Amino acid sequence: MDYTHLGRTGLRVSRVALGTMNFGELTDEPASFAIMDTALDVGINFFDTADVYGGPQSPDMAKGYGTSEEIIGNWLAQDTSRRDRIVLATKVYQPMETGPNDKYLSAFHIRRACEASLKRLKTDHIDLYQMHHIDRATPWEEIWQAMEQLIREGKITYVGSSNLAGWDIATAQMSANARHLLGLASEQSLYNLTARTIELEVIPALRHFGIGLIPWSPIGMGLLGGVLRKIENGRRATPGLQARIEALRPQLEAWEALCDDIGETPSDVALAWLLHNPAVTSVISGPRTVEQLQQNLKAPSISLSGEVLAKLDKIWPGPGGEAPQAYAW
Repeated sequence: MDYTHLGRTGLRVSRVALGTMNFGELTDEPASFAIMDTALDVGINFFDTADVYGGPQSPDMAKGYGTSEEIIGNWLAQDTSRRDRIVLATKVYQPMETGPNDKYLSAFHIRRACEASLKRLKTDHIDLYQMHHIDRATPWEEIWQAMEQLIREGKITYVGSSNLAGWDIATAQMSANARHLLGLASEQSLYNLTARTIELEVIPALRHFGIGLIPWSPIGMGLLGGVLRKIENGRRATPGLQARIEALRPQLEAWEALCDDIGETPSDVALAWLLHNPAVTSVISGPRTVEQLQQNLKAPSISLSGEVLAKLDKIWPGPGGEAPQAYAW
């Protein structure tokens, strides 16, 4: 397994991160344990979760969410040496209860949510605490005050974000700089060959501030995983996925043909394409099974030629570059 720095920090993380969104909902605890065992054995040291993962939530909004963290906590409790071998990341923002302050990024909620995550994870610290979405109703001064307090108490080490716009990243970082804080270490964004909008302003902002990029949905909700072949072999698609397939069929046909030509699986090429971008720290593999995790391990070793990268740009064109040149002149 290859490792790299998380943004401009000294922390080294695996180029493939283990995403645990399926734990508790699509993958039960024994299967989740097997996936984490395998991840650790192959050198994956970056485990990503969120307080909200593990639904579906019950009608009283008091059960369901948090299950992914609980499963990880139970796995860590089996062998306490595991905790120091992984970089543990979770998130805060989503509603966890029904109260008016049981969501978003107020200092009140951040403190309570962190304590609840620590309890579920059965640990005394979170290595990377990520804001799951932007909360423009809460000032950055309040958010950073809450994060600074958690850092001071040793409950979190680094702060990350997810789903922020380029100007949100700049505003967050400048506010942190004014408080003499490190600020953001990483940003999780939707990024794959079918969704390249962040190339306009998010990636330039991350590069400027030295913030690591962690793409989520690297295979486009399954579209880039050889979906046409799977359907031909009898796999069923949901109505929503089927509609997307039909809308993108010419591109998907060209995509899967190109992957065949270079002798690699579509999912591996999708991950390898992301890892070719210097802005990308790690790609998230969110497997439902050990076999799916093992399939994603080849991606860091795949080298895509300039010719192949150009063909991919032709099949899946991006926004035309970075702003404002992409649309101004």
